[in-house]
Amino acid sequence: MYKKKKERFYISELLEDPAVTYPSYYMLSASMVKNEMLHTAIIALHSFDFSWFETPKNFDDIFSMFDSGTFPLYKEKYIVGYFGNKMMFLESSGWKGMPATADLFKLENWLVC
Repeated sequence: MYKKKKERFYISELLEDPAVTYPSYYMLSASMVKNEMLHTAIIALHSFDFSWFETPKNFDDIFSMFDSGTFPLYKEKYIVGYFGNKMMFLESSGWKGMPATADLFKLENWLVC
């Protein structure tokens, strides 16, 4: 099976003085490194500037973001994507499957724009 080559994308490439410094990089595919919508989410998360975000009114708000190619935030801590019918969160080592916990279904844990 062919595995896409991943590269380190350092937060310092987007922000000079991030408010949140961990993780300092994310392992991403070349297409994700170039994704400006992902850059916007990374900047918001690492600058801790959520002025463009709000709590969703319903789950349609979250899935509308997925459909438009943008990335909602979960618990002001994780960037969430939707790939191959799977909800995934971004951590330093790359995209990971999102566990279906009770917290996942609480709208107050989400931020959308």
